[in-house]
Parts: sequence; C-alpha cells; structure tokens
Amino acid sequence: METTDRDVDEFLAALPDDVRDDMTKLDAVIAAEMTGLPRRLFEGRFWGGTDQQIIGYGTQVTTRSDKREVRWFVVGLAAQKRHLSVYVSAVEDRQYLSEKYGPELGKVKVGKSSIGFSSTADIDLDKLANLVGRARRVSEA
Repeated sequence: METTDRDVDEFLAALPDDVRDDMTKLDAVIAAEMTGLPRRLFEGRFWGGTDQQIIGYGTQVTTRSDKREVRWFVVGLAAQKRHLSVYVSAVEDRQYLSEKYGPELGKVKVGKSSIGFSSTADIDLDKLANLVGRARRVSEA
C-alpha cells in the first residue's frame, strides 16, 4: 500500500451516494483532531491481501511483523463493501487504542487496530473525536 497524489476531497466526492455522507462526516471529525498533519490517500494491497483505499491522517514509522519499517498513518478511514472502518495505529501501554477505547464508541466491531461499523448513526462522534485526539497525542509523545 502506497500514498498517492490523489486529492482526498475529490476522492470523497466521487464515492457512491450510500457512503459519501458518512465518510465526509467521519473525515471532518478526524481531520479536525489531526489539523496540521498530513491527510493523504493510500491505495493498494492491504496487509490482509485486499485492495483498499484508505484516507490516512498523520504519519508514523511502524515496524511490521516481518521487521520491515513502513511509513504509515496514525489514523485511517476507509469504506468497505459492507461497513466503514477507522484504523488507529497508535499504541499506549502496549495496547492499540482501538482495542482499548473502540468498544466505547457504540455499535462497533473492534479488531487489533480497527473499528468497524455500519454508519455514523451507530457511533458516538464525540467519543471518536476524543479517541483520535488521544491517538495524535500518543503518536507525538
């Protein structure tokens, strides 16, 4: 997966109607907490082997399980086939923030560094903003 030069706002505007509003709302919440940090579109094959388009906010160097270092986003946002995903790469006390705080957001499915949900109606956007703000602070420490 690589960063692209594609404009994130144009990417959002081109999304199908059924996800555009939610993705735009989520982008606004995340971007407000990540003001001044890079906001880029990542495209390509994700670690799990699926092709993805992810809006990445902030930058950090992450060491993968194969010991290779990659430049990665602190927070990511993607529209999947049947749900939306927020990825939180920040770790605090050896635990991903998404695992620690994701369940507090509402009707979500939490993975190691991901939070999946059907729509913004299923989550508390204020709590998401708090989680993103915490991810920023942890990644800058």
